Amino acid sequence: MGRQKYGTVYFIGAGPGDPDLLTIKAAKVLSIAEVVIVDRLVSEEILKAYVNPNAVIIPVGKQGRSESSTPQYEINDLIVQFASAYNTVVRLKGGDVALYSNVLDELITVNENNIPYEIIPGITAASGASAATGVPLTARGLSTGVRVLTYYQNTAIADEAWKHLASFEDTLVFYMTGNALPQLVNKLLQHSADATIPFLIVEQATTPQQYVYEYTLGGFETAEKPASFISPSLVIMGKVTALYRQFKWQANNEERKHYFKPLQDNPELISLINHIQEKHVSRA
Repeated sequence: MGRQKYGTVYFIGAGPGDPDLLTIKAAKVLSIAEVVIVDRLVSEEILKAYVNPNAVIIPVGKQGRSESSTPQYEINDLIVQFASAYNTVVRLKGGDVALYSNVLDELITVNENNIPYEIIPGITAASGASAATGVPLTARGLSTGVRVLTYYQNTAIADEAWKHLASFEDTLVFYMTGNALPQLVNKLLQHSADATIPFLIVEQATTPQQYVYEYTLGGFETAEKPASFISPSLVIMGKVTALYRQFKWQANNEERKHYFKPLQDNPELISLINHIQEKHVSRA
């Protein structure tokens, strides 16, 4: 029996939300894609405007604490399965492929199966939120660098690292941290952070539903805030965020609606996969 032949898998970053921020190269590949395996944080407008209308679209989103999230091993299996039946398979991710996208698991999968692939970067959420709020992430006299992080309630960070973060020599950008913000703020204050340090929480950056909250470390605990922040929310901490009021160029959307659909059960997915298996034979 001959060696299994596979199509090419394209790992593509779709950008932070605004469909016009998709790269030209990404749009070209999406226009010829036969299968698009897509994350939740990809604009529906991108799928409508740029994806080949004949493509099979497979939703495999993840969302914190949602039972509807697709396990990573299933996503890996889908990549292999569809690459065995189609020439052009896209794994479409929100933001940029390189940041908090679980791309390593998927790269290991394609490598182990000798599947050809290409990586096409996208504008990351941090860059998108920076532009959409008018806040530069580095600025002379305010920030010497940027730290891109995530924080959960049980994240293990050494005391020395906390002390460096709390010095706020750098701007701190936290992904997927909204629900752990009280613990994060307390940790920074416990390690001698200046209580007057400002920070922003940017809901759904670059989308029509963008909403920006302004806080300080010392005032966060007693400040008025929503019961929960709409996903995705990005936290930008540091002296540069004081520039927001001076340079913001768009108003908050007071509706606070979901731009990206919350995950739902997708019983059609299994039947679709089974149909694809029956319709397409693996190429030997």
